[in-house]
Amino acid sequence: MPMKEPKRILFISQEISPYLAEETPIRLLNRQLPEYFQGHGFETRTFMPKFGEINERRNQLHEVIRLSGMNLIIEESDHPLLIKVASIQTARIQIYFIDNDDLFHRRKGVCDENGEEYADNDDRVIFYARGVIETVKKLRWTPDVILCSGWMSALAPLYLKKAFNDEPFFANSKIVVMLDENEYRKPFSTKFTDKLRLDGITNTDVRSIAGFPVGYEELMRLAVDYSDAVVYAMPKVNQRLMNYAETKGIPILPYQECADLVEACKRQYDFYMSLLPLEEEDFIY
Repeated sequence: MPMKEPKRILFISQEISPYLAEETPIRLLNRQLPEYFQGHGFETRTFMPKFGEINERRNQLHEVIRLSGMNLIIEESDHPLLIKVASIQTARIQIYFIDNDDLFHRRKGVCDENGEEYADNDDRVIFYARGVIETVKKLRWTPDVILCSGWMSALAPLYLKKAFNDEPFFANSKIVVMLDENEYRKPFSTKFTDKLRLDGITNTDVRSIAGFPVGYEELMRLAVDYSDAVVYAMPKVNQRLMNYAETKGIPILPYQECADLVEACKRQYDFYMSLLPLEEEDFIY
């Protein structure tokens, strides 16, 4: 009898501990989830932006030459894509970092030293989502589940369902958006809808955000529109977003206080498994 192929899960995260200075609940959860899934037989790939505050020497990042070098065009400007990788040795997992000298490498996280959100965070959102998808294509890796955590990953569902919908790597992937408490305050410009366009994305696909500044709620509603399921990861998720998600008729995992991170990961594991089709060995004859 042939060996059963392991399930695969792709984590597209905005922030992961220990790479950013402060340990927050969402960063710790994004750190623990890949380890938990890997320990339960999944193959995993985990991505986050290479913010400038991440110390490359201390965290032993190195560039993956064979994955780097593509130019991503945003509003007629070329942005070279750099891919770096590091390992969390205690968890035996690798983290892939999406980098670009102008958008990420010389910047902090989403805010500058004075706490002001960067004016080009909209370009960074576009670059990050496209960079992850193009890298997974180069890896020739087919995920069963794709988890998008944080607003910087919010365009991935739209791109996967519309611009990359004919790619065999993503054809059967279940896309989950994880909502947390971290919102941005400075809306994206009215040009954001035009900037994010790729072949396959029509006016109808982005009509909900066209023609006005795109705030956090508008962006995350767009993510929900093109996802197959939603997870409320933190206790203070935006109530209007939760109300919106509940109108979509897709599976939702509500927030529940857990004893520890392991229990929180198990709840998500059980939820994602429920989204996947049953295989022959799962049936009782």
